[in-house]
Amino acid sequence: MSDPDADAAQGKLVRHFRQILLWPVHLMPSACDQHVARRWDDLRRDNTAWYPVTDEYPSDPTQFQIRHYNEFITFLPAVQRFLYGEARQSSYGESPIRVFRRSDIRTVRLTLKSRPEPVTLSIAHIDLYFFYDIDVTLFTVEVFGDDLELELVQDLLFRFGRAFPTGWDQEEHGDHCLLRAEWLDAADTVRAVSDFEQRQRFLATVCRERTTAISADWEYLLEPMVPDSSPRPGTLRFRQLEYSRMPLLAYLSFDEPQSLSRGDFVRMVLAARPGSSDQLPVSEAFLHDFEKEYCYDRYWGIDNPRVANTRFLCSGQAFVVVGEARQHLFTDPEQGVLAQFRHQYFLLALIAHFHKAALLMFADRLSLAMNGLDIRDAERVKTFKRTIRDLFATFLRFTHRYWFREVSIHAPARAIFAIFRRHHGTDALYDDVRVAVQDMANYLESDGLRRQANTVVRLTVVTTFGLIGSIVTGLLGMNLIAAADAPLMTKIWYFIATFVPTTIVTLYTVIISKRLSDLLESLSDEHLSMSTKLKLFARVWFGGRGDP
Repeated sequence: MSDPDADAAQGKLVRHFRQILLWPVHLMPSACDQHVARRWDDLRRDNTAWYPVTDEYPSDPTQFQIRHYNEFITFLPAVQRFLYGEARQSSYGESPIRVFRRSDIRTVRLTLKSRPEPVTLSIAHIDLYFFYDIDVTLFTVEVFGDDLELELVQDLLFRFGRAFPTGWDQEEHGDHCLLRAEWLDAADTVRAVSDFEQRQRFLATVCRERTTAISADWEYLLEPMVPDSSPRPGTLRFRQLEYSRMPLLAYLSFDEPQSLSRGDFVRMVLAARPGSSDQLPVSEAFLHDFEKEYCYDRYWGIDNPRVANTRFLCSGQAFVVVGEARQHLFTDPEQGVLAQFRHQYFLLALIAHFHKAALLMFADRLSLAMNGLDIRDAERVKTFKRTIRDLFATFLRFTHRYWFREVSIHAPARAIFAIFRRHHGTDALYDDVRVAVQDMANYLESDGLRRQANTVVRLTVVTTFGLIGSIVTGLLGMNLIAAADAPLMTKIWYFIATFVPTTIVTLYTVIISKRLSDLLESLSDEHLSMSTKLKLFARVWFGGRGDP
């Protein structure tokens, strides 16, 4: 463990630290409805600690702050409407995003294997982000602390935000995760505790359910949402979309950020385990293009009092902002980089992770639909078709409402969002899902055309053979039986005597219409001999019940 005084002397004491966990999960369709567009209504129906956030953009202009304005103008108009909606209901209307927050948890006490004493971090927000018409929610937790050793911060980035352990050591402690996490309220009462050491619970869940359990403290924070594999009742059920590590954003201010080594930056952006600053956590060959792939250094090492000396680092797992604690432009919570980190850059990460989560959700639902298809079961075929049609319509709405390749014209925001998309691989994932959904839709369309063509063929066959009867009755005349003056009951019996056999012959013709269609096609083939055609004719009328 490093010495805080030594870290401060080297400029490696983290003066202010913030970490935002951003965990997307897949909301499962409810049992009563295959698709629910407003999933936050399920949360409202339960008496829980969550309440809707309605004051992010106050309606009173006197309460509208400069940071609100700076945040708004960062984004392109289409993205502004997505994030904030419009005041005029006659146009775009309100935003499709709904945010719910819980304020009963104020601090979190974290115990790590590398430290004898736990570290306590303050809670800024615990939020749930819902999206209209999309069965995905993003769970976010923002924590912060001051004057922390760099090694401790690296350990927090590596261990905090794991849904379940990757294994257990000889002392039954969970691997790669915290030793213990305790969530406390305003009275310092413990409300939830992690259970990473409960190895049997995690093993039993994988054994019985073929899915991983999540730690008890995360289950508590997400209530009334419950894991889909849990036996507990709950309307809002979810399943995991990604790995056990929750994506994170981190803000670190140092007295001398230039003193950080390449190994320090690598550990931050890869959220790797702590280690010596003069050593790399991975091979040099792996990092040959590290600065190009993971760093945005537009304002790094710049000597300009009007620009904050800032380095941005981004990977698929973490987004990290590093700067100088003595620069007001970096630490200002209203207009500085700190404000941008908590708002503009958080929203960039929110959009990027939402895109990836929604596409993974679509892929998962396609897989579930295919697994449930049995072409021998008519009901399951109908369910499959209905699911695919709903998916196709939902994906189309997702594309036109939520899918953005560009979100900002501002150089830093534009570049950072591009890095997010590159590391997430969302462009390729979007193309894969779009092709899969289109293939399913094309299958349904071709299957519908095939069925329609078969119906037309059968009706044509029935009409063709019915034409024989029509011509015969026409030649014999319509007064074959003179019953115009017969009593009413006699006419009714004549009608029934004619209607019943005609109906039976017509229905039987429909039943064997496929064989009759094949017969007509054979009769029109000039290359077949008359004897072969007679055999085919006999097979139609005297053959088995199945189609030839």
